[in-house]
Amino acid sequence: MNPTFSPSALVALAATANTAAAYIDACDSGAQHVRLDPAYYQSCGMLLYKIFSMLDARLAFPSLLEQSAAARDVAESIQINRRLEVSILGYYPRLSALLQRVAA
Repeated sequence: MNPTFSPSALVALAATANTAAAYIDACDSGAQHVRLDPAYYQSCGMLLYKIFSMLDARLAFPSLLEQSAAARDVAESIQINRRLEVSILGYYPRLSALLQRVAA
């Protein structure tokens, strides 16, 4: 299921993703002007993950991916996760069934 977003919603998501990625990048680079708050850092990562899970980050936020290592890492992890899901379902159906039972 791919949700459809209005142009104003996409602008808001882009601004939110930019802010979250900027905080993570600043913390990761050891910026002196940023106070590391582990809970906020984690929330920013989860927020990026959720936004990029709803949209194709390469299509919706190409400039953010170009500028932000954190955004690239999150987008890449989502792509890897999707490939693994397809591989598990297609090549290891018994493992997939077992993982679903354990997760329930």
